[in-house]
Amino acid sequence: MKEHFFKFKKENKLKILIVSGLVMLLCAALIMTVTRRHAATQPSSARNIRAAVDVKTVQRHNLIKRVSLSGQTVPLAQVDIAAKYQGKVVEVDADLGQQVAAGQTLIVEDLGDADIALLQNEAAYHQAAADAITSEATFQANYDKAKADYQRAVASYNRYKSLYEVGGISRDALETSEQQMADAKAALDALANQMKAGTVPAAVESARAAALKAQQSIQAVQKQREDLVLRAPWAGVVSYRQVEVGAMVQPGQKLMTLVDNSKLYVDFQVSEQDLAGLSTGMPINVQIDSLGRTFPGKIIYISPANSADSQTFSLRAELTGSDPALKGGMFARAVIETVLRPNALTVPKEAVLQKNGKYYVFVINAENIAQARPVEIGLKGDQETEILSGLKEGERVAVSNQSRLRDGLPVNPQGAP
Repeated sequence: MKEHFFKFKKENKLKILIVSGLVMLLCAALIMTVTRRHAATQPSSARNIRAAVDVKTVQRHNLIKRVSLSGQTVPLAQVDIAAKYQGKVVEVDADLGQQVAAGQTLIVEDLGDADIALLQNEAAYHQAAADAITSEATFQANYDKAKADYQRAVASYNRYKSLYEVGGISRDALETSEQQMADAKAALDALANQMKAGTVPAAVESARAAALKAQQSIQAVQKQREDLVLRAPWAGVVSYRQVEVGAMVQPGQKLMTLVDNSKLYVDFQVSEQDLAGLSTGMPINVQIDSLGRTFPGKIIYISPANSADSQTFSLRAELTGSDPALKGGMFARAVIETVLRPNALTVPKEAVLQKNGKYYVFVINAENIAQARPVEIGLKGDQETEILSGLKEGERVAVSNQSRLRDGLPVNPQGAP
């Protein structure tokens, strides 16, 4: 009885599996039939769907690019006041933050040693000048003496010659007188030749050189004395002070800093790609974030070569007018909208594709057929790229879905006609 029960149960399971399989096959067949009938009733255009692409018409207009710059303000002038000579500070005449005028005394070092040296050099100069006068007088006296000696020698020779002619003296006496006359003439000619040639005897030249040297020593000490008094080179504000009366300062030691904010500039760094549309004289609006204000200005300088360190170009803008709120070293920003190329033939950036180092676009012709066409590009603006060759004004190019396009593929254009 038990064996009969298990046999009946196994036969029922097998029947159920067979019935289930038949039902599944019938359902699959029914689904395939319905699908085929539905596809047969659809129009042929739905079975051949074209790729939808956005298109833009190639046009001519100004190629625009917005250049964003950042930099910092720079004062008209900023200089460190430093000691030139070692010395003791005896006077400080400017405080931190004080406005000073051009030429105003800022710091004075001890002048005592310089004054003593100046007196000594003045005395040496007077002595050297006197020696030069004495040397010149001595030379003139020697010349006058030589001239007188020669005249006496000539007179003596003439007298001896007359006596010799009447037999009053011997020939040896006449020759001795003649020799004395020749020696006197040679001495006179030597001095006369120096005067005619404009040359100065060594003794006189040495005395004059000593006087000149003493005079230059006076000027050097005077210059050193002036350098011990530190003055403002131009009007400005004392932005740094690190000196007090009684301090010993060393050569080159920074004592004060003077800043002139009467005019401010802004220095920017510009990349090579952004340089094409910038030029000197171009207006610029500079945003100072810390003040929350914008200041007008103009570009006055663009460096002729890029920096070897940053590979960027320096640009300086001059801010128009002056404002007490502006200080040196403030962070500044500016956005300049430049025309890279006027009336340029352009397409949207996304229309230009690149492959193997060459550029191309998909042109959509009048029959809405995509055609791959190589192009030569020029400058690149914010949204568009200049086309130098390969396209004509009025043609349509694909700007989306290019990955699905191929040469000769029909498309469904969207956007501009």
